[in-house]
Amino acid sequence: MNDRTMKAVLFDRYGPPEVLYTGRVPRPEPARGEALVRVRAFSVNGGELAARAGRLRLLTGRTFPKRVGLDFTGEIAALGAGTTGIAIGDRVWGVMGRTSGFGSAAEYVSVPAGRLGRVPAGLDLVDAAALPVATTAVTALRDKAGLRPGERLLVRGAAGGVGNAAVQLGRAYGAEVTALARAANLGFVRDLGAHKAVDHRTVPPAELGRFDVVLDTAGTGLQTFRRLLNPGGRMVTIAFDLTRPAASLGYIAFSTVHGRGRVRFFSGNPGREAFDDLARHVAEGKLSPAVDTIFSLEETGAAHRALEAGGVRGKYVVRVD
Repeated sequence: MNDRTMKAVLFDRYGPPEVLYTGRVPRPEPARGEALVRVRAFSVNGGELAARAGRLRLLTGRTFPKRVGLDFTGEIAALGAGTTGIAIGDRVWGVMGRTSGFGSAAEYVSVPAGRLGRVPAGLDLVDAAALPVATTAVTALRDKAGLRPGERLLVRGAAGGVGNAAVQLGRAYGAEVTALARAANLGFVRDLGAHKAVDHRTVPPAELGRFDVVLDTAGTGLQTFRRLLNPGGRMVTIAFDLTRPAASLGYIAFSTVHGRGRVRFFSGNPGREAFDDLARHVAEGKLSPAVDTIFSLEETGAAHRALEAGGVRGKYVVRVD
């Protein structure tokens, strides 16, 4: 560790996946209460695609170069002063956090220790990189929706990163799970535990029936899917329509005081407790990683391109060697 720099994925302008390149940046040093993690893998998430393309430039600004990567797995390489609860060499997973922004597409990250959890023994760190986003599914179904055994659950985007975890967890929580996915992925979501798998391109929402809980990962057509709720039903979305953000967020706010069934929106920001829950779900056999394809760090742009093309089964994971 004599070299004070590291590899990281960067971009110097907003644009398509081709703007991404691998460069060198200063290696971070852990501040008080932080841990330096040697990154072994990370996954590609929809939010960073939108940021790279410039659809969130009002939030991300125009200072370049910028970084990508939200979640990660790895080992603790160093600890800042006063850091407790973890030790050098521990295998961990975590997220960068709202204040840190993106940046896990790199050889090292330094994050507050409270944003890390231990990866269960026996779980490969590359496979494990598909699971930090599953904390969003746990929060959505258990905490936000209060999903109960015997209830009917509809998962929209069931083959994706959060969706595949929601299908597995919905089944484990005792719900009757209906999964919406592309025709090519219907077998995949059935294997995850969905009781019913429906091609969202050929079956209109009105023919799906009624549900007690709807989990949406797309952010579009919220009003249409809200109409599918039973009395007392709950709808949770983890996305909003990036082509019409003001209208989309406005409708979510409107739903809290008008009509049947509130639409709950939240953005995942897990800490150690959430990661402890995640590890427990894995240990109990309720949740397993679903890895579609593994890319190298230099292939991060290709991973972005693949996710934008659609049809992912689980997560695209990038291995950092």
